[in-house]
Amino acid sequence: MYKYLPFLILFILMQSCYQNTRDCSKFKTGEFVFKYTLEGVEKESRFIRTDSMEYDFYDDHIDTNTVKWVNDCEFIVKKVNPANMQEAKPLHFRILSTSEESYNFEYSLLGDLKNKQRGTAYRID
Repeated sequence: MYKYLPFLILFILMQSCYQNTRDCSKFKTGEFVFKYTLEGVEKESRFIRTDSMEYDFYDDHIDTNTVKWVNDCEFIVKKVNPANMQEAKPLHFRILSTSEESYNFEYSLLGDLKNKQRGTAYRID
């Protein structure tokens, strides 16, 4: 057992030094694309985000949303003109990691801690 102890300690030390890169500030505004699957069909959504607004373009629709930043890596999106009660519920987004051209995120209805989805948005501008 003790002969593996140095390897275990080295592994733990290496894991504790690893951190996801998160430079969220460069993704607060811009034009992005997000691919998702809905009922087995891959779809694409394009959105433009300013400091306080987001415009989503998908399936010949345009949605206008307000954006409220909670901190550098978390924000709340709420539809300006929801069509029903479900659309009126705000979404909470959290950026998990970033790269030069994309960010990985998770999102859910605001306050829903169980039903989180994940995705990747790519900068296109």
